[in-house]
Amino acid sequence: MVNSCLNVIVKNDDQEITLLESDITSNKDLKKNNFKTTNVNILLNRVRLDKKRTFKKRIVFSFFLVASITSVIVYFII
Repeated sequence: MVNSCLNVIVKNDDQEITLLESDITSNKDLKKNNFKTTNVNILLNRVRLDKKRTFKKRIVFSFFLVASITSVIVYFII
């Protein structure tokens, strides 16, 4: 009987601690979210620049691939 009462008291204390911790973490998350929303434009611009770079790399790679295949075909024909 005494053991079960102690278990209930310990569980209640644990629940209160977890509630307090969750409140603290939610407040920290709110503060972090405010900082993250200001950087969205920077991230979007970075993604756009990365897309442009990869597109340019693909164009250059395809040009060299076509040029090398053409030169090999010309070499074997002559």
